[in-house]
Amino acid sequence: MNLDFYEEIALSTAHRKCRDTIKNFVFANPEYLGDLVAIALLTTDKNHHKACWILELICEEQLEIFSPFLSKFCSNLERFTSDSAIRSVSKISLFLAKSKKITLTETQENALIAANFNWLLTTNKAANAAYSMRALYLLGKKQNWIHDELKTFLSKDFDNQTPGYCFAVKDMLARLK
Repeated sequence: MNLDFYEEIALSTAHRKCRDTIKNFVFANPEYLGDLVAIALLTTDKNHHKACWILELICEEQLEIFSPFLSKFCSNLERFTSDSAIRSVSKISLFLAKSKKITLTETQENALIAANFNWLLTTNKAANAAYSMRALYLLGKKQNWIHDELKTFLSKDFDNQTPGYCFAVKDMLARLK
């Protein structure tokens, strides 16, 4: 791993300009994508969430370049516990579920399903939950049981949640009818 690149990520902030700078660096130097993924997956590192933020931006623009890392990414999803990282990783899951260019293996798809259900159960952040439920909704178009489970889960008491969470749940339940 390139230590200068790691230091750049460690010193980065949540500001969009800062994340875009590193994203553009990776686009110009794709050999650093492996390092970025490695840092993102190193969930014991205090800066892994920053790498996830940047990886999210890369996947949003050019998801295809992430495909060589899909197996490693999917096999490590259960290790993410930081809400800050989960926000980005659940959004990457949504991009993968939406993608027409990337075909997930059954193992990768099952890992996404398990992780997103787990994040729905454990997160208290509306954005994380919204991305997870949307990814599950799309994955449920291939596996019908997901829609049934999602509907059951979302129909439970959600009145004590934030307005953003409640809006996402109501929207998803309307789609699941």
